Amino acid sequence: MKKSALALAVLAALSLNDSALAQGKTQVYGLIDAGVEYVNNAADDGGSMARVVSGGKNTSRWGLRGSEELGGGLKAVYQLEGGILMDSGESDGPLFKRQANVGLEGDFGRVVIGRSFTTTYELVIKFDPMGFAPNYSWATGGSASGPSKYGMTTSFDNMVKYTGTSGGFTYGASVGLGERSSSAADGRKVALGGSWSGGGLGLMAAWEQVNGATVTAAGERDRTTALHLAANYQWGPWRSSAGLRSYRLRAGGAGVADLRGDTWWGGLTWLDGPVTLTGAVYHINTRELPAARDADPTMLVARAMYSLSKRTTLYLSAAHARAAHGQRISLSRDDAGAGDTQTGITAGIQHRF
Repeated sequence: MKKSALALAVLAALSLNDSALAQGKTQVYGLIDAGVEYVNNAADDGGSMARVVSGGKNTSRWGLRGSEELGGGLKAVYQLEGGILMDSGESDGPLFKRQANVGLEGDFGRVVIGRSFTTTYELVIKFDPMGFAPNYSWATGGSASGPSKYGMTTSFDNMVKYTGTSGGFTYGASVGLGERSSSAADGRKVALGGSWSGGGLGLMAAWEQVNGATVTAAGERDRTTALHLAANYQWGPWRSSAGLRSYRLRAGGAGVADLRGDTWWGGLTWLDGPVTLTGAVYHINTRELPAARDADPTMLVARAMYSLSKRTTLYLSAAHARAAHGQRISLSRDDAGAGDTQTGITAGIQHRF
C-alpha cells in the first residue's frame, strides 16, 4: 500500500468512530507551513533561487494522539505523527517518521516506547529564540561546512523515554537501544536533562551521547556527545534567551578525523497583541580543524509574525550567514550551501488544526 493510501485508510478508520473523537480519546491534529523564499548562493554557479519551502517557521506535520483512562490516575497514551512536504505534497520520509510510540502516564510521569523526539531536543527548542525553525535557526542543527554538522539528534528509533514534572522542574531521559548482537553499547543513544522555570526566569541543561558500531580493525567506535546549557528571561512583552551547545565527535576508525564545535546563540523577542518581532544571532566556533578549514560561521536573523487568529499566522523572515576561509555555509540546517556567504528572505503562512 502506498503511503498516501495508507494515510487515507487511517483517517477513514478514525471517521468510523465519531464517539471516540468527540470524547477526545483520539485527536487528529497538524500544522501546515509553507512560504516563498529567495536565497542567493544557492548553487555552485553562485546563482540565486526563488523557491517554495515547506516549513519556513515550523515543520509541517499531521498526526494522531490519544489516551485511555485505566483508573487510579493511570492512562494509556499513544502518538503517531508524520512530516509533510508542502512544496510537493509528499510525505517527509516514512509515514510516521516524527512520532510512533505508545506508553503509560500517571502521577509518576510519562513513559513511552517506540520512536519519539529526544529529551534533549524537547528541552532545547524551548530556549531557541526562533522556536526551532527549519529555516534560519542553528540551535538544534548547525550548518557549518555541511548539513546539520555540529548539531544534535532530534529523534531516536527503538526508544524508551521518561518525562516527569515537579513544581517548576521538567526532567527526563531517553535511551535508543542499539539492537546489535556485538555489544549493547554499539548503536546505543542516550539523552537526559532538565529545565526549571519561575519568576520569569528559565534554566536548562541537557546532554546526549550517540554511539556508532565498533570498527573491527581499530576496536573502537564513533561516539558523538552534545552538551547544552541555556537560559531565558521574560519581563512584560519582552523575552530574551541565550544558549550553548558543545559538540564533540570522537572517531573510532583509523584515518577518520575527530570533530568539535561550540554553537552559541542569543535572541530577543517582543510580543504585543498579534505582532511578534524576533532578532537572533547564532555562531559556531569550529575546533580541531586545520586553519584553512576553520569555518567559524555566524548567522543573523530577523523575523516578524502577525497572528490572524489563534491558529493562523503570517511571517516574514530574513537571515544572513558568513563563514571564514572560503568554507561553505547555509542558512538552513538541511542544505550544504554553495558559498561562504548566504542571504535569504522568506514570506509564509502557518496554520494549525
